[in-house]
Amino acid sequence: MTHQITARLPDTLVEALDTAAKELNRSRADIVRQAVERYLEDFDDLTVALRRLRDPADPILDWAQVRHELLGSD
Repeated sequence: MTHQITARLPDTLVEALDTAAKELNRSRADIVRQAVERYLEDFDDLTVALRRLRDPADPILDWAQVRHELLGSD
């Protein structure tokens, strides 16, 4: 099932959208749909990363120690 939404965009953004649609031989809707999908994927990735960064059970690594363990030098 799909739903229709309405968004107000500045003229410059609509012009850029129309240019991209023409060059890609795609509709405005296709480009907007793909842009929203990519944005939400990035948002999900960021949410997971922030959750992991805020996890108090996740150890904090000392870069100098890790480098020494990996490379055997300072």
